[in-house]
Amino acid sequence: MSRPQPSALLLRYAFIVIVIAAVAGAFAWVAGWIRWPGSEPALTPARMIDAFENSMGRHPGFRRNHAKGVCVRGYFDSNGNGAALSRASVFERGRTPVIGRLSAPGGNPAQDDADASVRSFALLFSVRNAEQWRTAMNSVPIFQVATPQALYEQLVALRPDARTGRPDPAKLNAFLAQHPETMAFHQWVDTHPPSTAFYNASYFSIDAFRFVDADGNTRFVRWSVVPDTPYAPSNERTNPARDPDFLAHDLYLRLQGGPVSWHLMLTPAGPGDPVDDATRAWPPERELHRVDAGTIVIERAESQIDGACRDINFDPLILPYGIAPSDDPLLAARSAVYAVSFNRRTREEAGIGTHRR
Repeated sequence: MSRPQPSALLLRYAFIVIVIAAVAGAFAWVAGWIRWPGSEPALTPARMIDAFENSMGRHPGFRRNHAKGVCVRGYFDSNGNGAALSRASVFERGRTPVIGRLSAPGGNPAQDDADASVRSFALLFSVRNAEQWRTAMNSVPIFQVATPQALYEQLVALRPDARTGRPDPAKLNAFLAQHPETMAFHQWVDTHPPSTAFYNASYFSIDAFRFVDADGNTRFVRWSVVPDTPYAPSNERTNPARDPDFLAHDLYLRLQGGPVSWHLMLTPAGPGDPVDDATRAWPPERELHRVDAGTIVIERAESQIDGACRDINFDPLILPYGIAPSDDPLLAARSAVYAVSFNRRTREEAGIGTHRR
């Protein structure tokens, strides 16, 4: 068998490079990182992280958002019902180990827990065959904005004024006027007080994903985890004697008496439901068709300084066979931004000789 000529090899390598560049370019375009010549500077993952730092402060060694949190360990006990929607092996009957992180939004790792109106829950499912499923969920079922550009503009509007140390109300009002889609998020938060604990809050995928079943049928699905512990509204903001770290301390205390658990609920989209816009909720009647896929059980909590979640990037595009992303532009953006945040904080940890998150 004759060897390919150098010119033929060069053409092959060039073709591979072109394909890779095209895929990377498509990814960047979907995420909103590419701009036409002559337009404003391209929005890149690095610029987005810079905006987080400018609005929330820079805290070396910590995540740029959700800086304060606690690591958790446990398992997902699948009842097999999820296999009707996805061929992912995680939904087969059986137990899957999980590592997670409970946190609140914000870039300050020392913030008072009472100042957080949202809770967050990130999970890594260690699926068989060396697959993983990573998800980052919030206690609000929708997101504030629909695109990476809008998120960047929001962060710019939230940047504290040098004189007052607080965001400029005029800039915030201008942003809200340009983005009326944010009102649904704020109305939801205003009518749903934060929970008293991490373990009595529901958490939502926010974005939709493609689920592919064993026959190749595709459905768009959003998921949620619903606690077995009844929800209770927090009044810590008005408590002058509150513990500023009550969320983590309460979790440690609760786990001494046994594990905490949630049910993983899969909600298929109906006709006309938006599957590429995280600011728009699906109709309440979709809940009638939810599938209870099993139970997430958390048995142990660990400090984020040296816990199992410290070095995990909860990239929402790390998915098992049987689950794929939708065309929601926030998904590609989140993946790229999380990577930049991870790289910055791990370099900082190496430089300062300590491991914080």
